[in-house]
Amino acid sequence: MPQALLFEGPRGVGKQRLALWLAQALMCESPTKGASGEGCGTCRPCRLVLNLSHPDVHWFVPLEPTKKAGDADKQVEAAEEALAEEMAARRERGLYEAASGLAIHSIAAMRLLLRRLVLTPAMAARKVFVIGDAERLVPQVGTEAAANALLKALEEPPANTVFVLTTAAPEALLPTIRSRVVRVRVASLADSVVAAFVQHELGLSEQRAIAQRVALADGCIGRVLADGDRGDRGAEAAGRFVAAAEEGPARRYAFALSQPPFQARGGFTDMLDGLVERLRERARAGQDTAVAVRAIAQVLEAKSLAQGNVNPQLVTAVLGSDWAAGDRA
Repeated sequence: MPQALLFEGPRGVGKQRLALWLAQALMCESPTKGASGEGCGTCRPCRLVLNLSHPDVHWFVPLEPTKKAGDADKQVEAAEEALAEEMAARRERGLYEAASGLAIHSIAAMRLLLRRLVLTPAMAARKVFVIGDAERLVPQVGTEAAANALLKALEEPPANTVFVLTTAAPEALLPTIRSRVVRVRVASLADSVVAAFVQHELGLSEQRAIAQRVALADGCIGRVLADGDRGDRGAEAAGRFVAAAEEGPARRYAFALSQPPFQARGGFTDMLDGLVERLRERARAGQDTAVAVRAIAQVLEAKSLAQGNVNPQLVTAVLGSDWAAGDRA
């Protein structure tokens, strides 16, 4: 198996869950025989991985920068403490929301990874490092320190180490990182699979409710499981965007300037998702379908630009002008 993998696919499709499943299979004492090679799920290593407690499985996720000052060692200690608190919270509740717009993989976190990289495995024959939302290694142009620190690990990884990076925006990763991983596309699920999940796991039977959940998921079960707060925020922000676009250039540019410049991976993309859902509803209702399809393409292009570190204020201004010109509200 390659030492470095990149799972790429839409947000909420289950990339980090898949990475943890792979870690479980690698740590299992009695992996399933045959082509699948799955973990047994019952041995002690399997249970520890499922409980996020295996000492040789290190899951790094984006965190909001700490306000604690100090030298590099103290910053690494603070990063380790914050990561431990996040893992404890995830053990407690199981499901978790997407990282906030301010959350990043800090240089301190990557220094912590490098420290753990040189340690001998505590229980297993190897170590597994999962770096979720790896696009947050470069939160904006000119801040590549954390990404370069990880690159050092990927260039000469210890023989007993496996890296699994996950991302919804592979183009936001450094080209040098992309060149050192084997890329695996994690595709969206068929609507029939999502519908079956909703019926069997959530206990829904009313067809209209199932159809609504499936449409909201867009092939990603993680979106089904998430609470509605994020979707509500995105829909509300989309409504404000449309209203501003309709009110003329002054209001449109004022709305663009109100966008936080460092939330291209958080609240800003929630707004874009809200716009896409708004347009899809119009298309499903048969209202100006061709216009809606073109508008969806423009919004998705804006999302791609934002994830590639273009300032969201600029993206909003351009999108607002396009939106007003097309009269798509």
